[in-house]
Amino acid sequence: MKIIRKIFITGLLVSLPALVSIYILHLTFRAIDALLGDMLRLYIGRTIPGLGFLFTMALIFLVGLLATNVFGHRLVRMAEGWFAKIPFVRPIYVAMRQIIDAFSLQSRKVFEAVVMVEYPRKGIYGVGFITGKTFGEIQEKTAQEMLPVFLPTTPNPTTGFLLFIPRDEVVLLSMTVEEGLKLIISAGVVTPEWPRKNCL
Repeated sequence: MKIIRKIFITGLLVSLPALVSIYILHLTFRAIDALLGDMLRLYIGRTIPGLGFLFTMALIFLVGLLATNVFGHRLVRMAEGWFAKIPFVRPIYVAMRQIIDAFSLQSRKVFEAVVMVEYPRKGIYGVGFITGKTFGEIQEKTAQEMLPVFLPTTPNPTTGFLLFIPRDEVVLLSMTVEEGLKLIISAGVVTPEWPRKNCL
């Protein structure tokens, strides 16, 4: 039963973002289809099947088009701010926004590799991400080569700690950044395959 429960929870966590996205798109499609259907019946006396779907896709494309320019990006940010202020919508919206941000291409580009570090004390390990190289005053005032490591919190990887750790105290992991994010968000339930099949 424990194995079955673990497999089920793993499948749920992996598929949840896609299921939520499909469900939201379905609700949006039905709402727009019903609205357009009422308008068309009022003006031309009939409905056009699939018009709601096409309108929804066009609307999503328009939002993407707006978000790719400076003015539109500001409008999107303003809309996000309004959603974040609605009492009942805010917890759901913020949680989904954080999950999407965590799996976005931007996060994958910022993080270079997944590592394991001893934190908050010796003998206890945390999973983090190397964010680049250490330069300037921090590196000049330390005797060893330091690596900047972002240690995210669970299950919300958008917050955490920035640690500068000596290179020889950082354990490099072979898992991808995406796998590391899944591991953190799932609180250890979704564990990357080991050993790697391509390493056998």
